[in-house]
Amino acid sequence: MKTQKNFRQSALRLAVIGLVFALLLTPSALAQRRVVVGGDELTVDAASRAAIVDAVTEALNEVYIFPDKAADMDELVSLKLKEGAYDHITSLMAFTDLLTKDLRSICKDKHLRVMLATDLPEDGDEGPSPEERRAQRLAEQRYQNFGFQKIERLDGNIGYIDLRMFADASEAGETAIAALNFLSNCDALIFDLRQNGGGSPTMIQLISSYLFDEVQHLNSFYIRKTDQTRQFWTQAKVVGPKLVDLPVFVLTSRYTFSAAEEFTYNLKNMERATIVGETTGGGAHPVEFRRFTELGVEMSLPYGRAINPITETNWEGTGIAPHIKVPADEALDAARLEALKMLVHKVADDGKRKQLEWAMKTLDAARNPVVLSESKLKPYVGVFGPRAIRLEKGSLFYSRDGRPEFELTPMGDDLFGLKGLEYFRIQFVRDPSGKVTKLVGLYDNGMTDTNERTGG
Repeated sequence: MKTQKNFRQSALRLAVIGLVFALLLTPSALAQRRVVVGGDELTVDAASRAAIVDAVTEALNEVYIFPDKAADMDELVSLKLKEGAYDHITSLMAFTDLLTKDLRSICKDKHLRVMLATDLPEDGDEGPSPEERRAQRLAEQRYQNFGFQKIERLDGNIGYIDLRMFADASEAGETAIAALNFLSNCDALIFDLRQNGGGSPTMIQLISSYLFDEVQHLNSFYIRKTDQTRQFWTQAKVVGPKLVDLPVFVLTSRYTFSAAEEFTYNLKNMERATIVGETTGGGAHPVEFRRFTELGVEMSLPYGRAINPITETNWEGTGIAPHIKVPADEALDAARLEALKMLVHKVADDGKRKQLEWAMKTLDAARNPVVLSESKLKPYVGVFGPRAIRLEKGSLFYSRDGRPEFELTPMGDDLFGLKGLEYFRIQFVRDPSGKVTKLVGLYDNGMTDTNERTGG
């Protein structure tokens, strides 16, 4: 308990100095005119559009990571406003979308965005306070289990974590620790970031600390406004065992973004993980959120840039290319197969090797399904001692001594798996004429039992 308390205190300190999402409320004095509801949506007039452009460009010039780009963005949208390019727009959403498009035409920064503000107060209502908004955000993240969507031990003793966000470690640390400790007896580990859009670097620190024996420099962020660089390192100690000997795989898609990309980029360049999937989205800049309540908008505002200690650059605009390039929906199977191959070559125990090879065959059959016509299936129908095979609507079914029936799945070369019974398979044996004469039961521990055809 003392160790966990120390961790929470440490994580809280990291959160204070970390580059986490900040909600900064802009004084209403910046607003010239409040948006109004017209029909079913928020509408804006000329004064509102001008006030939004002024507020956004002021924020950009104050903190955007590249001041020259901020100036260019200011010049572009201010000129378009002056020349009447936005005069035809009355929908607030349409205006924020176009403003974002125009700003990105200069900076190409996917983190930069102007959007409708959430939880807009009603007239005469000040709306939720910053503390109330933070409490609401925390409640939502708790409901989502801080992004830990699924924790699972897969065949072959492979650990799997489907992580949908990198929540702040001061709040989500205990959940992360529980997940990593649950998988601490696995022989390989897969992080699925295919639906992870980012979050806090403090969670990257925490998870990465389990993957290295020695303290490692993970990443740095240069902050333009303060002209300072903040470094992020792994922690020397963690709660529970470290996972330094496990092969690690990271699954990516084009939706993998921001902090999820940092985790991927760090491990790739430190040669600690095999990346499997698609090239990531390409967003490396930490952001804060500026909220212009009276104008009905808020913005995601990049204020720094990542500097990897190995490459001395980052993944902004390019994304991270995988080691094994496959469509995102095939990445998990590809990573599992690669992990099993690694483990088969390392294992000394013959029984364990057979189980790994069994899992590889199962996975290979799933990735490359065998389809047999009804005429190809008919020769297998019959009675084999206490076992029986029947054919119905193009599928074979297996039963034994009145036990539950299982559908057979072709795996090739007279080999069939059983749906819902992963530890058992059936190998049919033919005589020299090609007639099926035997049924051999195969078990994942290497045992077999054989029955001669007795009927059918």
